[in-house]
Amino acid sequence: MSSDNSAETTTGHESWRPARETKSQREWKPGQVKKVRSIRATFTSTVLVMEAFVLAFFGMAVYGVNRGEPMAPWALGLSLGLAVVAILTCALVRKPLGIWIGWTIQILLVASAFIEYTMAIVGVGFGLAWWYAVVKGAQIDRENTSRAEAEAKWHEEHGPTSQ
Repeated sequence: MSSDNSAETTTGHESWRPARETKSQREWKPGQVKKVRSIRATFTSTVLVMEAFVLAFFGMAVYGVNRGEPMAPWALGLSLGLAVVAILTCALVRKPLGIWIGWTIQILLVASAFIEYTMAIVGVGFGLAWWYAVVKGAQIDRENTSRAEAEAKWHEEHGPTSQ
């Protein structure tokens, strides 16, 4: 970039900006309010993605151990299908339907202990993680909302502050 400051006055080409930016970085303006993200959605999505990996590996392990039996391909297919459902549910966790699908996945993961008994430990562990993600994530979201409302009220009473 030249030392001429006229090129730096156009938005998006300031000298302090990195050479490559995401769309949201390019569209950012000073003083812009950051979009609020749901902590519950982040927590629950994380649990579902980890479960998807566990389900995929569980299906492969059951298939490998029981290769000669007729249930092996079904177990692999169902496990991989449930892993895909877990990944797709990440897009729905902001809605009650997504949370209910997540609970269903937890129940099925615990029920997989009938195929491989050690999955009882894994299923209970992920069930507790899911419960924590749903409950604690919702609590943190409520706290963040009340904090934002209190901050907005304070700014209304005291006016904007310059930094």
